[in-house]
Amino acid sequence: MTAIARMTVLHLRTAMPYRNQILLAFVAVVVIMANRPTVLVPALALLVVPSIAGYPFLAADKAGLDTLYAVLPAPRRAVLLGYYAWALAGFLVTAAVGTAFTLVYTRFESTALTGHTILLDLSLAWAMFAVNIAIQFPLLIRYGYSRISVWGTTLPIALAVMAVVRLHVSLASLQDRAALLIPMGIAVFAASAALAPVFAGHRRMRAPAGTPPAGTVAPAGR
Repeated sequence: MTAIARMTVLHLRTAMPYRNQILLAFVAVVVIMANRPTVLVPALALLVVPSIAGYPFLAADKAGLDTLYAVLPAPRRAVLLGYYAWALAGFLVTAAVGTAFTLVYTRFESTALTGHTILLDLSLAWAMFAVNIAIQFPLLIRYGYSRISVWGTTLPIALAVMAVVRLHVSLASLQDRAALLIPMGIAVFAASAALAPVFAGHRRMRAPAGTPPAGTVAPAGR
């Protein structure tokens, strides 16, 4: 298992105490969007996935995990990229479950849902997720969850809502641009991940004074 994969598993464990909040947020969005199932997955990508992605930052601030990350036998870049891998995993799982809900609901309502519409939904959800994370994670990495949690979660959502309102964005208006959404999302997500060490800046994960290097054993006290 690579260092990034190990960090992703660690983030999964740190997020587990918040599973009830995650489930509640998911159910709330499903209920709210029940009358518009074709935009359920984009709504989940905008409103639920960013919260899931931010829980490891919350846990790190509350438990002082930056100290642990500093002494782990893992490169600093792997620690940072682990956050992005965790966010990507959260998106994939949420999108899969949301798509299943959409298919079940539309079948129950005897509503025709074409493969093109599903692909468009997923493409829009991916683009919204990628842009959201590209804005949210630099703030969280640079300042930490406790200092930037409100801005880190609401700013991307506010920008997305403003863009939808001002540009009159709808699924119909995106029919001809669907092919651009996936590469655009990949580009902004990859750029944000590549610049993660720059975002960290002075927020370095250092071990406290007197902590032995990773892989060594501290001398027994006398």
